[in-house]
Amino acid sequence: MKTFCLTTMIVVFLLISSNTTQAQTTQPKLNQVELLKQIIGNWKVDMAKDTVLYWDAKAFGTGLECTDKTYAKDKLISEEKELYGYDSKLDKYVGVDLVKGGDIEVWVLWFTSNTKFEAVHLSDISNPDKATVKAEGEVKSPDAYLNNFIMNGKVVMTYNFKRVK
Repeated sequence: MKTFCLTTMIVVFLLISSNTTQAQTTQPKLNQVELLKQIIGNWKVDMAKDTVLYWDAKAFGTGLECTDKTYAKDKLISEEKELYGYDSKLDKYVGVDLVKGGDIEVWVLWFTSNTKFEAVHLSDISNPDKATVKAEGEVKSPDAYLNNFIMNGKVVMTYNFKRVK
């Protein structure tokens, strides 16, 4: 009888310990749709002297419909349209970027925390850590976020977005 009680106590302890350990390592699933709402709005990036990017992100379904225009010395030098939609099977956003005069780009974007997000080309989604080109962003406040563009593991450009009111 003592052996049965001791064995039972050990099994119960192990079960309780394994549940506690599992609870500590399991992260809650992030609500990608709600998190993306942080970047809806009109934004401005001062890129260089006399060069400004304006980015407008509007809610569309569970995604975004975006346009951006870049001006140098008040002359339009670049224009882009983007459409991002939430893919529930991937639990990520898939987006198409059409740059006027350029090739189409297909990106996958997801939040890794309540304020940080990553994006890679669709072709790199199976191994995003090895992506040749990626973006890493962070929402700093309701009126500011940054986006780092990384090539071959090095930040090549940082955009500091400021909300336009």
